[in-house]
Amino acid sequence: MKLRGTMRVNSRGHLEIGGIEAADLAGRFGTPLYVLDEELFRQNCRDYHRAFVEKYGAEVIYAGKTLITLAVCRLVEEEGLGLDVVSGGEIYTALKARFPMHRVYFHGNNKSPEEIKMALEAGVGRFMADNLQEIEILNRLAGDMKVRASVTIRLTPGIEAHTHEYVKTGQIDSKFGLAIQTGQAEEGIRLALRLENISLRGLHCHIGSQIFDLDSYAHAVDAMMDFAGRMKRKTGWQPEEINLGGGLGIYYAKGDSPPPVDRYAEVVMSRLKAKSAEHGMTIPRLMVEPGRSISGPAGSTIYTVGTVKEIPGVRKYVAVDGGMSDNPRHALYQARYEAMLANKASLPPGEIVSVAGKCCESGDMLIRDIALPPVEPGDLLVVSCTGAYNYTMSMNYNRLPRPAMVLVRDGQADLILKRENYEDLIRNDTIPDRLKKSKVVSIASPSKTGLSHSVSCLLYS
Repeated sequence: MKLRGTMRVNSRGHLEIGGIEAADLAGRFGTPLYVLDEELFRQNCRDYHRAFVEKYGAEVIYAGKTLITLAVCRLVEEEGLGLDVVSGGEIYTALKARFPMHRVYFHGNNKSPEEIKMALEAGVGRFMADNLQEIEILNRLAGDMKVRASVTIRLTPGIEAHTHEYVKTGQIDSKFGLAIQTGQAEEGIRLALRLENISLRGLHCHIGSQIFDLDSYAHAVDAMMDFAGRMKRKTGWQPEEINLGGGLGIYYAKGDSPPPVDRYAEVVMSRLKAKSAEHGMTIPRLMVEPGRSISGPAGSTIYTVGTVKEIPGVRKYVAVDGGMSDNPRHALYQARYEAMLANKASLPPGEIVSVAGKCCESGDMLIRDIALPPVEPGDLLVVSCTGAYNYTMSMNYNRLPRPAMVLVRDGQADLILKRENYEDLIRNDTIPDRLKKSKVVSIASPSKTGLSHSVSCLLYS
């Protein structure tokens, strides 16, 4: 496993993160356990801030959908980034964290009227309008509140990023945004310009996730600015800002080769300047929305190995105490990961195994065919780069409680997300009065074999 951030193998041959042995974290907080390397998270924020904000005066907006908690919001604010939210729940989290709401950008393809009202009352900085109906609803609700909503319109520029089918979003056939090629994007611009409670500020696109090819971003700039040039000629309006979304890929496993952030900034900024000159436009302020490339490498998950099952000549399964309930990405789109045994970190790999979860699904796999030292029950398996789309996509399938999360730095570990317990799993359950039982009685009943057996019956009050 490639060591990231503050990970290191100490003199005892054990893995440390943030100056703390993974075994000590597991012993104190239990497993499965999400671990967030604060130093690496902050460094990733700073890399973006330096490459985009300090060098070009651009805006960097952290994509909260990848990982959002109250503590994460505080980290993002302290590092000078904005915050991208996509629901009322994420807005509520930002509010509770006291994040400056003028630096919050509200996305989503189906914002409810209640969520829009909540965002207007909170004073979010931008509404990233996804469709024509939303623009009209936003105008009406803003009018009711006697405010003007600052809007950026999301476009689908027709860019086919080289990534998994489920995370492509820039092509014409997408649930997101207004397509340039169909004329809907122009219709959205004209609609926003004539509505009195809408202040149209810019254009947005997001072409996909886990992208390594920077040419995809350059093509997105071309498509957006060519469209902006046409709108300037037709309407006189030009965007104050161009938001290219996020999607920059990270290293998960061998073969992944993400470009450096400063190169990403150079590519998109140089193309933006060239296209602005070509169309005789003032250079719009550039905005980007990284998420995975900030939180992903900073997160790891610690599991305890339970059973080990070998099918001779076929496969050796190593089952851990988590799985698709805390990391559904492999089940969803065959995501790859690296891992190591934290308590045997200095030992050479001696066998090929597949890491399975404990959910009642054949597809509940975390890693297929990984080389590890001989694995035994009780070993601690650490999976790297789980900071993005693990906790935020976690679930209670099989009524498994969600894991805790700790923030580690300089030998200190702080709980930032409590582990769910069984009581948490039923806190929203209710039983109708007609199903409430008073007692259970056992009645002997003959079976088809002639032998009697006991049947439990519920008597209702």
